[in-house]
Amino acid sequence: MEMKAVFRENRGGKALCPVGRFGPETAKRTRRFHESFPEYQLTPLAALDDLAKRVGVASIHMKDESCRFGLNAFKVLGGSYAIGNCIAKRLGVRLEELPFGELLSGGANGKLGEPTFATATDGNHGRGVAWTAHRLGLKSVVYMPKGSAAERLANIRALGAEASITDLNYDDTVRLARTESEKNGWILVQDTAWQGYEEIPALIMEGYTTMAAEAFEQLGGRLPTHVFLQAGVGSMAAAVAAYFAAVGGEDHPTVVIVEPDQADCFYRTAEADDGKLHAVTGEMRSIMAGLCCGEPSPLAWEILRDYADGFVSMPDEVAARGMRVLGNPFGKDPRVISGESGAAAFGAVIEILTNPEHTQLKEKLYLDGNSRVLCFSTEGDTDRENYRRIVWDATMILPDDF
Repeated sequence: MEMKAVFRENRGGKALCPVGRFGPETAKRTRRFHESFPEYQLTPLAALDDLAKRVGVASIHMKDESCRFGLNAFKVLGGSYAIGNCIAKRLGVRLEELPFGELLSGGANGKLGEPTFATATDGNHGRGVAWTAHRLGLKSVVYMPKGSAAERLANIRALGAEASITDLNYDDTVRLARTESEKNGWILVQDTAWQGYEEIPALIMEGYTTMAAEAFEQLGGRLPTHVFLQAGVGSMAAAVAAYFAAVGGEDHPTVVIVEPDQADCFYRTAEADDGKLHAVTGEMRSIMAGLCCGEPSPLAWEILRDYADGFVSMPDEVAARGMRVLGNPFGKDPRVISGESGAAAFGAVIEILTNPEHTQLKEKLYLDGNSRVLCFSTEGDTDRENYRRIVWDATMILPDDF
């Protein structure tokens, strides 16, 4: 399977983007916030030891986010943390001072008024925003791009959100959510940034550090040598990369960013290396719906520009293979149910390690018998019908065919 890659040379000797905001101290705060929810539990870190031996690396670990708050995806970490901060600001207190149990019981609603939280999403982020608003007895409005799965729309509506699928691609759907929020006085909770809209996306990224800190703890405080991360707008990838950069300093892991070849805006930006962001426009038809974002978040790029070592653009078949390998584990390894976007980075790891066509890429990344690889399965089977098509029938149905 054809994969394209571009590498960034070590940025030593120049001023790097500061990552302290997404480091261990922030992760402690975000985790305390998330632990205040009754639904909180530590999501599993699957050790794929038998697979690692077979493909010739020291270890492969997969953080399984299918258990996160019962929502089958990690995105609620960012949305809930951003909403919590918005509410705290509205009440005139710091989030650390806010008795969140009171909010969960509706005790502070009289002070809040009736804010409405809005967002654009392919499914997982919007579900997290809708879930948080629902838990607080507040309103949410969610816009979804053309081709979004009906199951994901139904899951969001089940949480009381006003949700709809547009005739627009993801980036234009974001613009619609922005316009409607400005017109109606809603609070936009979006995980991508633009000029004048940086604080909420940065808070969402802070929320994702809970996941990174958990993984580091579960690894016994030993840094992985390689972290493979899938990117849509890049907020999760940048937050995790920044966390490990802050923890590891000069010894931070090799970070590889993975994207669908139909929406590879970070790959294109890294390849051009001209100081500009490069977007993908038009329809982006990939099974990795959660990664079909054509415009990179500037906040994410500032971090990945300095701390990501490689950017990979790959076809759908790579993610599909990742889903099947995780769902049919080797030897005594645990099974991980991972969706199309969730398995993307892992699929790239398996493809690089097992396909002789990618020997040069493997060597360039220094993947060998000493490598300790960490991936994040950011979603489970959030579109169960399509998951079964892929893992049972090896059939990939693109969004417009749903």
